[in-house]
Amino acid sequence: MYKRIRDLREDRDLSQQQLAEFLNISQATYSRYESGNLDVPSSVLIKLSEFYNVSIDYILGQTKISKRPTKE
Repeated sequence: MYKRIRDLREDRDLSQQQLAEFLNISQATYSRYESGNLDVPSSVLIKLSEFYNVSIDYILGQTKISKRPTKE
């Protein structure tokens, strides 16, 4: 999961600071998420999923399919 959130950020040419501001957390906290030194709270996973338009399962490494399911 940690590599995946870093890859998603880097693929969009975003800094850790930019993501931290979006999530309303410090850059140091976000850095700990990416390094695996701090578990990512479910509320942050939801925000990242919505921001990147990928499924939470994709972020968690449970699937290689990134597309979010559509709401009916």
